[in-house]
Order: sequence, then structure tokens, then C-alpha cells
Amino acid sequence: MTLTGAGYLFQFIGGLGLFLYGMELLSDGLQRFAGDGLRTLLKILTGNRLAALLTGIGITAVMQSSSAATVMTVGFVDAGALTLEEAAGVIMGANIGTTVTAWLVSLSEWGHIFRPECIAPLLAGIGAFLQIFAEHGKKKKAGEILLGFGILFIGLSFLSGAVMPYRSSRVFSRLFCILGENPLLALLGGAFVTAFIQSSSASVGILQTLAASGLVSWRAAVFITLGQNIGTCATALIAGAGAGRNARRAAAVHLLFNVIGSIWIGAVMYGVFCLRRDLAASSVSAAQIAAFHTAFNLANTIVLFPFTEELVRLSDRLLSHKGEKRRSAF
Repeated sequence: MTLTGAGYLFQFIGGLGLFLYGMELLSDGLQRFAGDGLRTLLKILTGNRLAALLTGIGITAVMQSSSAATVMTVGFVDAGALTLEEAAGVIMGANIGTTVTAWLVSLSEWGHIFRPECIAPLLAGIGAFLQIFAEHGKKKKAGEILLGFGILFIGLSFLSGAVMPYRSSRVFSRLFCILGENPLLALLGGAFVTAFIQSSSASVGILQTLAASGLVSWRAAVFITLGQNIGTCATALIAGAGAGRNARRAAAVHLLFNVIGSIWIGAVMYGVFCLRRDLAASSVSAAQIAAFHTAFNLANTIVLFPFTEELVRLSDRLLSHKGEKRRSAF
């Protein structure tokens, strides 16, 4: 059956919905499967900054959500269970751990067996059977994880099929050409979409799906990905808004980490693209986006990790003491 323009639009919307739902189901299932052990682990394994960094990587890779790990960290800071220096390490690690999802999305480029349409029905089927027929809680939770993976991959398959007819469309090619020529616009676009859907993993996955169809240039992908890393801070900022001052400072550290990283890495990549215009205009693959996403967070962590205390002090300067002073006057 041949789809019309509206049919492809509906398929794209449906695929996006399934992808986001699969992400949420997967994240919730992993968190429930681990139970309170994750929270206990976070308290135990943050005795120093390096331990906090490794803990952030591990927990986010397990939870498949840097937003969830960061919000949890903000909550612990607000409760006084973590210092800001420890929280900064966890947040940096969370930025590295979240890149695992991008590599999962790029699996379709590694061989036919890894394509979403090949493994999604198997994962969803096993997960559904475990959810329905398993008697024990752990098996049911494992079924939820597999079902989440299956739905996520089915959503990716729908997204890929929906954009395939537009590979040669001048509208899409022009849009990403504009984004590629205007780094600031690409940065803002990536940040807005990520803040709107509350998931950098999901927004990077959408970009990878478009890239798999040959619609995205290297230059556009780089600056959109940098914007996505800034946009993911929205969740922590919202979580910290109604909490205490230290929780807001933890959220500010998260924002500073990604903004500073986007500025210096964006400047480096802008210089590279000025020297290599052929690279800037060439198409990027889903695996290459995953590689850049990982490289960005690794490089930014290596550069900024020694300056954790400076980031914490800068977050203090960004938040005014006026409110505290007025309250103390009464």
C-alpha cells in the first residue's frame, strides 16, 4: 500500500510517539528493576569526585536517562546527602552515560540483524509474554524493559520509513542546509526540541533517524547535537526551581557544564569546518552522530573535571543571595 503525504506525516507522528513511549517504558523498567539499590549506590559511591563521576556514568547507563539521574542528584543535594562537588561529578558522568542510547539507535548501521524492524518484534514479543504470564516481580520488570526496547525500535522503524520518501526532497535538504550554515540557529533548534520533549536521548535519536536517510550534514549535526546537550538541562532546572538554594546550584552546574562545553567545542568544530568545507557539507551517519555525542561529553568532562570547584563557585555567583538576605531580616 502506497502512503500519501498525510500518511507519511501520521506515520512520523506515530513513530515519534512510540519512540518516546518506549524510552519512558525502558527507563521506568530499568529503575524499577534496580529498585532502591540505585539510590543506595549513589549515596555510597560518591565519596570523592572521581567515584562520583564513575557513579554518574554507571547509573545513567543503567537508567537510560540522564535527566532522571540528574534530577535524583539535585534531590540528594537538596536533602543534604550529597555535596555540590560530588553532585557535579555525578552530573558530568551522567552526560557520558546518556550517550549509550545513541549507540543503541545506531545499531541498524552495523548489520541487518541489528535493524529495528528485525529485532523489535522479538523483543516486544518476549517482553509482552513476560509481562502477561510471569508470576514474579523481577520477571515482570524484565519484561517491561524488553517491551520498552521493542517499542522504541518499532518507533524508530516507523520514523525511518516516514522520512525515507523525502531523502531527495529539496525542502528537507534546504532546511538542514540553513541549519548547517547558521550554527547559532542549529544550536537553538537542538536546545528547544530537547527541552520540549524532555529527553536528549530521544532528540538525538530523532536526529540519527534523519541522518540515516542522508538528510543531515556534518555541520548541521554537530551544532544541533551541541544544542541538544544544552536543552537536556531544562529538566534539572525545573526540578531545582522549587527546591533549596544548593539544589538550584546543582542544576546551574549542569547548565554551566553543557554551555561551556558547547562554546569551546563549537568553536573548535567551526574552525574545522572552515578549513574542511567538504566535510562540513557531507552527509553524516547515525553512528557518526553517536560517536560525536560521546566524544563531546568525554572531551568536555576531561577538560572541566579538574575545575569542578570553580564550576561550583560560579554557580554560587549566578544565584543571588538577595532572597536569603531579605528573609533573614525578619
